[in-house]
Amino acid sequence: MNFFLRGANGLITISVASPNGAFPNRVNRIKKFDNEGEFDLSAPPPFKIAEIRAAIPKHCWVKDPWKSLSYVFRDVLVVIGFAAVAIYFNNWAVWPLYWAAQGTMFWALFVLGHDWRISHRTHHQNHGNVEHDESWVPLSEGTYKSLDIPTKFFRFKVPFPLFAYPIYLWTRSPGKKGSHFNPYSDLFHPDERKYVITSTICWTLMVGLLYYLSKLIGPLEVLKIYGVPYMVFVMWLDFVTYLHHHGHEQKLPWYRGKEWNYLRGGLTTVDRDYGMFNSIQHDIGTHVIHHLFPQIPHYHLIEATKAAKPVFGKYYREPRKSPGPIPFHLFSYLVRSIQEDHYVSDTGDVLYYQSDPQLYGLYQSKME
Repeated sequence: MNFFLRGANGLITISVASPNGAFPNRVNRIKKFDNEGEFDLSAPPPFKIAEIRAAIPKHCWVKDPWKSLSYVFRDVLVVIGFAAVAIYFNNWAVWPLYWAAQGTMFWALFVLGHDWRISHRTHHQNHGNVEHDESWVPLSEGTYKSLDIPTKFFRFKVPFPLFAYPIYLWTRSPGKKGSHFNPYSDLFHPDERKYVITSTICWTLMVGLLYYLSKLIGPLEVLKIYGVPYMVFVMWLDFVTYLHHHGHEQKLPWYRGKEWNYLRGGLTTVDRDYGMFNSIQHDIGTHVIHHLFPQIPHYHLIEATKAAKPVFGKYYREPRKSPGPIPFHLFSYLVRSIQEDHYVSDTGDVLYYQSDPQLYGLYQSKME
């Protein structure tokens, strides 16, 4: 049983023995604030991951295969329905609406299956670690300075980062080697190569199918039906995954070496409110609990988060509510972070993003 008290020096968590003896009597460490009286998110938390797990109701861990499949069937039917309607009307007043809606549904389907990807599992296992994380990992200062000006500009100038995903699949991030299509990439263990080969074969077959369809019905039709929605999906993916690890009002820490552990890394993720898209994209905005416990089904994330918040205390950052159905408020976070968060130091174990104030001026001078 946990009691939570808040005093002048921060959050105090007191755990006493439960009836079955699950927790020993103890008073946890007091979470202190920094010298200016502000909460220090980088300090080791006064709770353990087992305490978060214990606070989450048992039924939240239960996977219902039929319920899970119902979301897959729903999304697939919506995708088919959108395509059928767009093809039936074949009108330029309809196509833009179709592209936005269908691209969003492609993203929704991706959310349902994304934790099966090997590299994304690596991201979950190493979240917040500048040496081993795999998704939007910060560039080291040395790597950043080694990049040419055009590469820096396109990486840190909206909207170009929103189209990064296909490039990342081929080449990963600067400073990292390998490709998602190469079974011998250092992304993968030797026993995972067969899965990478299977994935690459499936990608090749899909490209072949699109080529065949372009010959059958024309490349413009394939672009309208599949190509543009795919790019909308890419924008959704980069937009959401970036904002789950960047752009908070308070600078978020990254770790390396002995300072990193699974819990501290997970606590640097950010929950976001996506307005009417929350349920469409299966509550992926409820991201902190998803990162710490990816085995919890998406349809239990909201309840699990609510139960865990008293344990998190100030380590949980309440997401700003979308003022309307479309989360326009998130664009300012995205733009500010991309313009300011450029690299982290080559030294130290607790790190924060630093800015290159000359970046955009240097690019302008280069163009002139």
